[in-house]
Amino acid sequence: MTPSPPNSRPHFTSMPDLALRALGGAVLWTNDDLFAESQNLIKTPDAEYQPATFGHKGQIYDGWETRRRREAGVDQAIIRLGVPGVIYGVVVDTSWFVGNYPPYISVEAAAVEGIPTTDELLEDTKWQTIVDRVAVNGDTRNPFRVDSKERFTHVRLSIHPDGGVARFRVHGRGVPDPKFLSYGHFDLAALENGGMITACSNMFYGSPNNLLMPGRARTMGEGWETSRRRDDGNDWVQVKLAGESTIGLAELDTSYFLGNAPGSAMIRGRDGDDGEWFEVLGRSPLQPDTRHRFLVETDRPMTEARLDIFPDGGMARLRLYGSLTESARAEIIDRWENGES
Repeated sequence: MTPSPPNSRPHFTSMPDLALRALGGAVLWTNDDLFAESQNLIKTPDAEYQPATFGHKGQIYDGWETRRRREAGVDQAIIRLGVPGVIYGVVVDTSWFVGNYPPYISVEAAAVEGIPTTDELLEDTKWQTIVDRVAVNGDTRNPFRVDSKERFTHVRLSIHPDGGVARFRVHGRGVPDPKFLSYGHFDLAALENGGMITACSNMFYGSPNNLLMPGRARTMGEGWETSRRRDDGNDWVQVKLAGESTIGLAELDTSYFLGNAPGSAMIRGRDGDDGEWFEVLGRSPLQPDTRHRFLVETDRPMTEARLDIFPDGGMARLRLYGSLTESARAEIIDRWENGES
C-alpha cells in the first residue's frame, strides 16, 4: 500500500469503480451500521448532506456509520465486487463526516470461487491485506494505491475503531473467468469482460467509463458527455478490448441525449498499441435518443478500438460484439492459470 500525496488526484481514480452497485457490487455483511446503513458505501453519486435532518437514530448521513464502541475492536464491512479484477487503488471517502470519522482504516481482499455465503466469507476465506492500517482525514477523499496484481472478488473494509465513511471506491480493471468467454459472441468492450478506457479527448460532463457499463442507461447522467467544441476538431475515446478479437456488430446508443447527441460517429481499430489504425465502421449519421446497431464488415483482428464522435456531444453506451482470436483465448487462459494479470 502506498498513500497518495495530499490534495492529489492519483491516476488510478480514472479507472472504473469495480464495487459499484450499478456494476453488481453488494455489501454482504457488516458487524454494525446502526446510524447509517453500509449499502450507502457503493452508491454511484457522491455523498450528499442536509443539516438538521434527524431521524429516530440521529442525524441522517448518506454513508455508513457505526455506533461508538465501548470496547476494543474494529468495525467492518465486506463488499462483493460487481466486477472481479485487479485492484489498482481504493478511495475511502469520509465526506461530511467531521467529528465522527474513523481515525484509521485498513483494507483486505480475497479471491473466492463461485458465490460464497456470508459464513464462508467470515470463517473459511483467506484474506490478504492490500492497505495496511493507515490514518485518514475527515470530510476528505483519502486515496491509497494498491500494488498487488492479483485478481480479487471481495474486499473487506475495516475502520479503527468506529465511525463513518461516506463512500468506498475500489478502482481497477475487470478480469473475467475465461470459461465465461468461451460461448459465442460477447461484448468485448464491456468492463465486466475486461474492457477498459485508455484515452479520452474530453469528459467534462460524464466519465467515458459509463460507456462500458452493463445494462441500459437510465438518465443522461449515466453516459459520457463532452463540453461544446468551439474549434474544427472532434471528440473521441479509446477502448482496450478484452483481448485480440474480431468485431461483427457495433452498437452506439445515444439514449437520453436529445439536444446534445453527436451528429455522426466512426470506429477504428488497431492490433497492438503501436499498430496502424484501420476503419471498422465508416462515419455514420446518428439520431438523438436512439440505440443504433451496425454490422461490421471487417475480419481484421484488433486489441483496441477508437470511437470518434462529430463534433462533440454525449453517448450512453458503446457495445462491440465479437469473439476472441484463438491466440488471445490461449493467452487469457494462461494468465488465469498462472495467477498473472
